[in-house]
Amino acid sequence: MAAASLPFDDFRDLVNLLPAPDEAALAAFRARDAQLTKIPGSLGRLEEIVELLAAHTGQIPPKVERPLVAVFAANHGITAQGVSAFPAEVTKQMVANYAAGGAAVNQICIAGDLGLKVFELALDLPTPDISVADAFDEAGCAATMAFGMESLAGGVDLLCLGEMGIGNTAVASAIFFALWGGKAEDWVGPGTGVVGPALANKIAVVDRAVARIGGEQDPFEILRRLGGREIAAMVGAIIGARHQKVPVMVDGFVTTAAAALVHAMNPQAIDHCLFAHVSAEPAHVRVLEKLGKRPLLDLGMRLGEGTGAALAAALVKAACATHAGMATFAEAGVSNK
Repeated sequence: MAAASLPFDDFRDLVNLLPAPDEAALAAFRARDAQLTKIPGSLGRLEEIVELLAAHTGQIPPKVERPLVAVFAANHGITAQGVSAFPAEVTKQMVANYAAGGAAVNQICIAGDLGLKVFELALDLPTPDISVADAFDEAGCAATMAFGMESLAGGVDLLCLGEMGIGNTAVASAIFFALWGGKAEDWVGPGTGVVGPALANKIAVVDRAVARIGGEQDPFEILRRLGGREIAAMVGAIIGARHQKVPVMVDGFVTTAAAALVHAMNPQAIDHCLFAHVSAEPAHVRVLEKLGKRPLLDLGMRLGEGTGAALAAALVKAACATHAGMATFAEAGVSNK
């Protein structure tokens, strides 16, 4: 008799059966780019952005008309261990602030003409304290990943990931520590402003959480045992976006934890992702180096909630508009070499 499938099996298939880059679209992009009224390569990383979009959307010219900032909000039992300078109730209060239009991400989305949706993930039921218990069972983790895919509904053509969750820098640090080893202090930073003895406590709590899972290396199990609901949802969103040919903009330290887990599942599974910025959280630069990714911005930000992703989305829109709207040498009557 065939063994019954497990909840993660479908996701394991998805990360191993990825749509390939569209080679015809890439060739068309490069042919047009070579004829535009500019020195080859003179737009630097703007050209790289459009090339990535061409490869993973198949559109020529690539366009961004329905960008969405998706903010996933969750609470964490680990907060009771004193890993944050703010209490857990701030998560729900900030979600109300987003709904009222009062947060930083609201203003950036208005300025950049970006959609914004906030996805609440059982805020009244925090995941267990991961220093003493697993965050999920397999079915619950898989269901949360599937929920994250819902952020792609409605024709989104650039998905910008953001998060809100008091205590989630400790969770992200635990994930990085479990993936790449070293010492807890290599991955743990101040987050909401934890310093001195409080930072030492945060390091110790993360150390206990990772020691508890006994060297587990399966990224699905690391997610299940250490991850929060917002991170699981973002993992699902990244995987779903790849299959729906939607590019993803990854925000900061915590959203990069979701991308790092997907990368551990299959390094090619984040080829459709752009990384918005390098956070002021000290370990983020090391994380990006581990992933082989260069951020688009370095603004000393560490707020989360998708703010860096929303700012970087403006660069993507500008890059696409530039490629689509520029005249060729022939159209402009400009001599080419």
